[in-house]
Amino acid sequence: MSALVRPTHGRMIGGVCAGLARRFGTSATTMRVIFLISCLLPGPQFLLYIALWILLPSEEKAAARTAW
Repeated sequence: MSALVRPTHGRMIGGVCAGLARRFGTSATTMRVIFLISCLLPGPQFLLYIALWILLPSEEKAAARTAW
């Protein structure tokens, strides 16, 4: 499994679903559909997405950090 980062390629908005899909070995489309279906349920899905967007490092920043 790869590290949990937001990829620079293949992302639609913030790259959260693409990063989660890469981490768990599924397609980004599947992860996006799961997220959209989960939005039909009550809960803080949008807040969680925004929090992950802020907290997950971009792939470029993670690569620069490990290069040290």
